[in-house]
Amino acid sequence: MNLVTGAMTGLGVAGEIANPGFLAVHPNHRFVYSVSSARIAGQNVGLVSAFLLDRPKGKLSLVNQKQSGGSNPTHLAVDNTGKNLLVANYGSGSVEVFPIRKDGSLDTPSAFEQHRGSSIDPRRQEGPHAHSISTDPGNRFVFSCDLGMDKVMVYKFDPAKGTLAAHDPAFGLLKPGAGPRHHAFHPGGKYLYVINELDSTMTAFAYDGKRGALREIQTLTTLPKDFAGKSYPAEVAVHPSGKFLYGSNRGHDSIVVYGIDQKTGSLRLIEHQSTAGKVPRHFEIDPTGNFLLAANQDSGTVVNFRIDATTGKLTPLGVVIHAESPMCVKAVPTR
Repeated sequence: MNLVTGAMTGLGVAGEIANPGFLAVHPNHRFVYSVSSARIAGQNVGLVSAFLLDRPKGKLSLVNQKQSGGSNPTHLAVDNTGKNLLVANYGSGSVEVFPIRKDGSLDTPSAFEQHRGSSIDPRRQEGPHAHSISTDPGNRFVFSCDLGMDKVMVYKFDPAKGTLAAHDPAFGLLKPGAGPRHHAFHPGGKYLYVINELDSTMTAFAYDGKRGALREIQTLTTLPKDFAGKSYPAEVAVHPSGKFLYGSNRGHDSIVVYGIDQKTGSLRLIEHQSTAGKVPRHFEIDPTGNFLLAANQDSGTVVNFRIDATTGKLTPLGVVIHAESPMCVKAVPTR
């Protein structure tokens, strides 16, 4: 991608595995990780793959692969030290930690936690469904949105040992039926934003990094007032400046843009921008903060938008990548 114009040039297939899903990039930009699923001995098994990244060429070489410890893994993240990979298993409602070796390969799991509980939607919330995972900015706690339980689970985290431990408070609570999907911390570390899949809302939490505790500030819709169709939010991200928050709507097929009050963490609606495609499952803000790339899963396109640094608004650049069923897009420096 040209960082001045936003124009993109295809380099071909980077790497291949069966059923790749969400991606995570190591802080050193040398390794990339992906979740996937496979049918083994008549059972659905979650997998995690480690790749070596050739940055100048954009090519991936498989290093090793491990079972994820549960079914249908949907999300993963590398901790701030680069020593551990965190994985969320949606199907079985569990989370697991893998130590990362120096060559980027995954070691034997060092921690596993099984979520237990349900909520009010009998079809989507009959049991736990861990949908996202990450550390907090201080790398002291691990957070996991569980769509099936309407909770953001919180664990004490030891990055040196790669272990998780029970924490008090054990979770942040969402409205029954909200279906928390993904979360994003504010760069300042004082706020956490959760996008809720089942009721199309965004929840802002104040975060106490010393106690690892969440306090709800505000919940508001991700959709325009006049929209009457079905829509399911997916991704959430805070702009590197900390001034703006973005979320994707699958159904309304848009990116919602909010302004962030730096003193309170509360949100105000700025706009809804069409993604010029169907089912924006994921999007990425590039490291410069100048561009947002939206992955439209059902229309097979990744569309580039310029971000206005003053207003946060998105302007389509007319730059489109064609890719079959794009589920995740990550921007990595070429040098």
